[in-house]
Amino acid sequence: MFTEEDYKLIEREFAGLRESSRKRCADEEQYQLVLKAFEFANEAHKGVRRRSGEPYILHPIAVAKIVVDEIGLGCKSICAALLHDVVEDTDFTVEDIQRLFGDKIASLVDGLTKIKTALDNDNKNKGKETRISLQAENFRRILVTLNDDVRIVLIKLADRLHNVRTIQFMPEYKRDKILSETMYLFIPLAHRLGLYSIKSEMENIWLKYREPVAYASIEQQLGQIMEQRGELIDNFIAPIRQELDKAGYKYTVLKRLKTPYSIWKKMTSKNIPFEQIYDIYAVRIIFESKPGLTEREQCWFIFSVISGLYQYKPDRTRDWVDKPKANGYEALHLTVMSHGGSWVEVQIRSERMNAIAERGIAAHWLYKGSDGSGDNEIEHWLQQVREILENPDIDAMQFLDEFHQELVTSSIYVFTPMGESKSLAKGSTALDFAYSIHTQIGNHAIAAKVNQRLVPLSQPLTNGDQVEIITSESGKPKREWLDFLQTSRAKNLVMDFLKSDKKNSIKEGMAILDRKLDERGISERSRVLKKLIDYYHIASGKDELYNKIGIGVIDLTRAPSPSTSPRAVHRFRATAWWPSSKTTGR
Repeated sequence: MFTEEDYKLIEREFAGLRESSRKRCADEEQYQLVLKAFEFANEAHKGVRRRSGEPYILHPIAVAKIVVDEIGLGCKSICAALLHDVVEDTDFTVEDIQRLFGDKIASLVDGLTKIKTALDNDNKNKGKETRISLQAENFRRILVTLNDDVRIVLIKLADRLHNVRTIQFMPEYKRDKILSETMYLFIPLAHRLGLYSIKSEMENIWLKYREPVAYASIEQQLGQIMEQRGELIDNFIAPIRQELDKAGYKYTVLKRLKTPYSIWKKMTSKNIPFEQIYDIYAVRIIFESKPGLTEREQCWFIFSVISGLYQYKPDRTRDWVDKPKANGYEALHLTVMSHGGSWVEVQIRSERMNAIAERGIAAHWLYKGSDGSGDNEIEHWLQQVREILENPDIDAMQFLDEFHQELVTSSIYVFTPMGESKSLAKGSTALDFAYSIHTQIGNHAIAAKVNQRLVPLSQPLTNGDQVEIITSESGKPKREWLDFLQTSRAKNLVMDFLKSDKKNSIKEGMAILDRKLDERGISERSRVLKKLIDYYHIASGKDELYNKIGIGVIDLTRAPSPSTSPRAVHRFRATAWWPSSKTTGR
């Protein structure tokens, strides 16, 4: 049972959530719903403790705090976060939640319960391949919630963040499982949904437990740099402040260090020591937009102020204002040489851009109707995810691989002949571009022009390419296209066409074979089919034989000349209509 100290701790922790919820809820009715959800969850988890020894209700409270303070979701999401473990861990049902809190909150809780059930599926008694396949299917179930309501995944990310924050209390086998899932799925998902602070914190926790020696070493060296260079960075910022003050800007300047994980990743991927990481420090300028000027114009004005004070490195300039990242991130980055001889990255954002960078997709909804263009990018990505999820033929392992690729792949921007920009996954080919425009353009593509130069459809594209697709009515997808296509959308469309086309070719092959057998007066068809399958080394049965006949791989016109004599028919049965040479059928 709980002690008096436990009850005081619960009340103290909930006080912070209560304050945040009051600010976030639209009215008193919504606020009272949050209080009701807390009271219900508190009673449902009464007497239950976490592995840390703390009352269990502190976990839902912490998740709800992340949901409102770090992601920026509203009343229904706060309630769902407080209730997210009730159905799984107590005798209450989704119907109980629906009766007390309404359809939407019940739907969110139901989605979260299904995710937890999927991830908690231990499969200890299964073989390795079965466990991997089952895990893939579980992940598929998790991500189906993107179709239902993106808030389910956002609340799950909050749940996962609190779990890794308290991972030290878990047994080693459970810790390894959670860290593996976090790195493979939840960190890329947080990145793609624009939740950078959550992504970075989970990465650092992963590094702390998976590479403890490297983590401790990097943390120590970062501490030393803070002592050595703190004053230098202040001196670097001072003239920027003066110029922005003169221009009448209201702004905030933040100093930040590169995270231990990002430093470790750069060291390992480039095989360089800590001393060769030059962009340890970054300065972030967040400005309040002035009326009468676009955010883009103001970003470039501040850019001109900074580049007028310090020498900048042109090849390190990143313009994500004109072309936001696929997760909606918008900012203007430049790297300059300080007077102290160190490279410093400066990030320039409006308040709106900063909110989106910190809160991701939740902030996109908040700023709908603003002049930001990132909404289109994240909607485009979510549509791609839906297309993967809705493909009924894709198996779980293939799905997991393709979705993971969608999460970790960065983007490039290319242009249509009319100058319209298109975002594609890095490494995409001209054919991927064709399918991104329209299914029929992809299906009938025969070649492409990239920057006015004729290239094959397999040509990889790079940032800034202008692409024109050449089509033909007679053109159609080929199986070898799957060898070079990069995007799951294009691959799925080609596979769908090939499956549909195969049905037609099977039907055509069956008709061709029937005609030839009728010409020879052969009625004993099953025996002939068996001989043909054996002769042409058909592995998967008669449909493959029909398909190859239908598409012309097996040419039955080279069979023996028709004859009605019994001897000829007998000879044909014996040879099973084999051509004189096997070349045609291979």
